[in-house]
Amino acid sequence: MTTVVLVPGYTNAGPAHWQTIIERKYADVVRVQQDNWEVPDREKWLTRVNETLSTIEGEVVLVGHSCGAVAITQWSQAFQSDKVIGALLVAPADVDSPSAIVEIQVQRPLSFEPLPFPSIVVTSDNDAHVSLERAHLFADAWRSEIIIKPGADHFHTEAGYGEWPEGEKLIERLMGRSFQCKSMV
Repeated sequence: MTTVVLVPGYTNAGPAHWQTIIERKYADVVRVQQDNWEVPDREKWLTRVNETLSTIEGEVVLVGHSCGAVAITQWSQAFQSDKVIGALLVAPADVDSPSAIVEIQVQRPLSFEPLPFPSIVVTSDNDAHVSLERAHLFADAWRSEIIIKPGADHFHTEAGYGEWPEGEKLIERLMGRSFQCKSMV
């Protein structure tokens, strides 16, 4: 059994966000819970990812958005777990950028170490939180496949990313199986 672990970013994922929709629709989906979504704390966020993983039996696919994607890459350098079989890193925020919002700068510095599991970076050509050039640099450093979605902005609710079937298919690709709907459990 593979569990999908959602790692939201700064401010969490609201009720219409694609991560929340996935959590509502499917069995074997767990969301990392942070003490304070409005005031990120790098070490606490990484520890919470690790604590969440320690409660799960079997394989895991990590699914991060924005600062959650950053937390996954940083977690992989701070902790070890053979249970992670892949990661979907959606719109990883460039926390090192001089223009990064103040609240997320606490996640500096970014990790540029290769990830020890297969990963896919999904980015856009008009994301205010990461340039396309930097997204390519991240994907190369992490040894991730990169998928560019023109005009997708930051893959958040305001950009129309509520229900996101393509994202679900990417997660299934990393899992090596289809999601199981909650109604089938």
